[in-house]
Parts: sequence; C-alpha cells; structure tokens
Amino acid sequence: MKYIDSNVFIYGALDTGEKGKWCRSQLERIEEGREKGGSSYLTYDEVFWKIDNSTSKEKAIEATEAILTMPNLRFFKVDNEVIWETHQLISEKGLDPRDAIHVSTAMIHGIYTVVSEDDDFDDLEEMNREWLDI
Repeated sequence: MKYIDSNVFIYGALDTGEKGKWCRSQLERIEEGREKGGSSYLTYDEVFWKIDNSTSKEKAIEATEAILTMPNLRFFKVDNEVIWETHQLISEKGLDPRDAIHVSTAMIHGIYTVVSEDDDFDDLEEMNREWLDI
C-alpha cells in the first residue's frame, strides 16, 4: 500500500499539464486495483480547501466525493495515537504539523512509501517518496 498525499488529488483535479496527468495515472492504478492506497482524513480537508479556493465549492464537493468513494483507497483516522506521533515528529525532525500528520498516519498503518510532490518527506529515512521526474 502507498500513502497518497493531498497534492496528488489536487493536481489530479486541477492540473491540465504533466503533473495532473501523472497524478491521475497514479489514482487510476488505485481505482483499478493495480495498487492499494491510503491517506489521512486530513487529506479531505486539504483537497476540499484548495479546490474550493481555486474553482468553486461545487467542484470541491464533486472532487472530494470521488475521492471518498474511490475503490481501493482507504482513509485513516487522525486520532490520539496519530497526534502524539505527530508531536514527536515535529519535535525530533522539525516537520510542519500537516506533513507530520501525514507521515504519522502512514507509519502507524505500516505504510512507508508516500506519493507526494513534497520533498520534505525526503529527509525522513523511514519514508520513500515517489514523484514524477519532470
């Protein structure tokens, strides 16, 4: 299983160039069952906010509903365990809170590959990051 960062969904919904095409192909692999994906419920907030602010609330509702109903994509709760692990990652690694929530969620669920444009994940020896090479 791969952890899918919010920017993959955002580019998939909004970008008409290479990034968007690549992100849509990653999401199609999950939807078709060639891979399994997971993400945090925080992703919902980030995707909705970005699409709402870039286009419209209706487009944000449509995009997040597609995400929530995507086959082979699992959403994980942000609970007390995730927040304590997040706090530790912020303290020890200097991550921003949202990045730390994503990493904590992934690691707690045994996921060590993140699909993300965010190169902050490269500084974590526990995580492998996949992204389009442009």
